[in-house]
Amino acid sequence: MTVLDETGDTAAVWSVITGMYDAYVAGDRAEIDRRLHPEATIWDSVVPALIEGRADLDRVRAARPPSSGEAGLTAYDEVVRVWGDTAVASYLLRVDMLPREDGTVPPPEIDRTTAVLRRFGREWLIVHLHEDVWSS
Repeated sequence: MTVLDETGDTAAVWSVITGMYDAYVAGDRAEIDRRLHPEATIWDSVVPALIEGRADLDRVRAARPPSSGEAGLTAYDEVVRVWGDTAVASYLLRVDMLPREDGTVPPPEIDRTTAVLRRFGREWLIVHLHEDVWSS
């Protein structure tokens, strides 16, 4: 992990990120939402428009199929920078896919991702998330 940290909070910031993906894999929307500011903006890798806030995110979620074919998510090669109550985490996200009906497994998707977090009291929340498919 590359670190620039004026506060000693890089581990807490990274825990918010990895916890969000753990919750996603577990299908735990409440745990995902606990890590997102209610007005967070998101450039999702599969949604063309900017997602603006929880209500917009819920509309996007409702339009998605129950299973998107993902077998697992792994965030790695993180670069975390913290300045006071603001943090930026840049990392790669590996999306492993479930086997197709014919038994073949699609190659993983690699997303370049950046999250901006703000500290609210003692809690770090994601206020912006930007995903960019790098390879698949």
